[in-house]
Amino acid sequence: MSIIPAFESQSSLKPLSFDPAKLPGLSERMLRSHWENNYGGSVKALGVAKKQLAEALANKDTPPFIYNDLKREQLLRTGSVVFHEFYFDNLGGNGQAGAKERKTIADAFGSFDTWETEFRRIGAGLGGGSGWVMLGYNTHTRQLENYWLADHAHGPAATLPILVMDMYEHSYQMDYGAAAAKYIDAFFKNIQWDAVAARLEAADKKS
Repeated sequence: MSIIPAFESQSSLKPLSFDPAKLPGLSERMLRSHWENNYGGSVKALGVAKKQLAEALANKDTPPFIYNDLKREQLLRTGSVVFHEFYFDNLGGNGQAGAKERKTIADAFGSFDTWETEFRRIGAGLGGGSGWVMLGYNTHTRQLENYWLADHAHGPAATLPILVMDMYEHSYQMDYGAAAAKYIDAFFKNIQWDAVAARLEAADKKS
């Protein structure tokens, strides 16, 4: 296991794995803004928070409540960075799930359509607000489930992300205004199922 020191942070944005000009229903302008400003902003903010944490820890006079405020910021920014990277990495495909992925999901939910119906419904419920929808594998319960996440701090315990959809307004407002359902349709058309398959395989090895 290769472990990076606790107070270090990435200094650059993870490159997009697709051409943002070629995703049907998701404009290049919106994707680039999302990647550069929202994801990029969290990468930078996380770096600042970690630097301030190291400095505050070294100062014996730092009040615990001040330190905890920094830890909260670290938690939120870490969630934002991680979920955004999973999100962008599962975009850029043709939206067609392979037979193996369909069967795995169908085995967990009773049918592939049942899974998709629930995933979409959670997204629709988050429309106009903030949060994430995540298909995840819980290594404790050994279940593949869809999760509702209120914000960057609400990752479910012991769960590996398999498919992540951003439902913050910045992920669709530029293209669709308040029409979140149209964004969800576009998201499904662009799912990179090869990435989902790789995550399912990795999860299977840890189960």
